[in-house]
Formats: sequence, structure tokens, C-alpha cells
Amino acid sequence: MTPQHIVDEIMKADLFSQWLGIEVLAIQEGYSKIKMQVRPEMLNGLGIVHGGIAFAFSDSAFAFACNNRNNLSVALDTSINFLKPVHVGDTLIAEAKELHNGRSTGLYQITILNQHEQLVSIFKGNCFRTGKPVVKPSL
Repeated sequence: MTPQHIVDEIMKADLFSQWLGIEVLAIQEGYSKIKMQVRPEMLNGLGIVHGGIAFAFSDSAFAFACNNRNNLSVALDTSINFLKPVHVGDTLIAEAKELHNGRSTGLYQITILNQHEQLVSIFKGNCFRTGKPVVKPSL
């Protein structure tokens, strides 16, 4: 089972990532790169995109990177630094890179760039590996 196949299976059931409009650009073991377009319903009351959108977008990239070896992994700890505001119409690219791949934990850094290649946010995620498959092998 390839990392791409595993992420394709995750995306089929991931209704929130589908709602975000995520497009998967690249998948490799411990790595993901995804894209999305920011829509008006993602605005907060201050006229900028809600921080939860950038967090959720990063979290999806994190999930795709840490689960694509078919070892079900869940977040233990995450943090995000918002560096630039995000606006309606922006195109965002999130890139998740594995910093540590342990037997029971993994550490990932996710960067989001906008269409001008400006760094919008940096997300760090630590995951726990359950040892269970994400996608059960077919017989």
C-alpha cells in the first residue's frame, strides 16, 4: 500500500478536509503538500480569515504526513504561529515535513505559504502512533 493510496482513502472519509476544498499535491512517506482556496464563509467577525481555518488546513497536512505509512497516528500536541493574515481569495499551500519518525511518536513541521509565497503560519505537531492500520489490507 503506497502513501498516496492511504491518503486517498483518508480523504474519502474526511468530510472536513473536503469542505475546506483541499487538493492533495504531493505525498511521500512522512511528507504531504496540499492546497486550498480561501472562501468568504471562512471569514471571522474582523474581516480576515478565522485562525481556525489555517489551523485546520495545517492539521490536515499533518494528518496526511503522519498517517501515510499506514500506522494510525493521532495528535498529542500541536501549536501554531500566525505570521500574516489570510484573506478571501488567497490560495494557500501547506507543506508538512517530518522532523522525527519514532516507533511511538512523530514530530512534524507544517508551513503555509500564500499565493505570493509569503509565510502565513508555522504549525508544529507531535503525534502518537497507535500501531493500528489506517487502511486495512484487502484479502
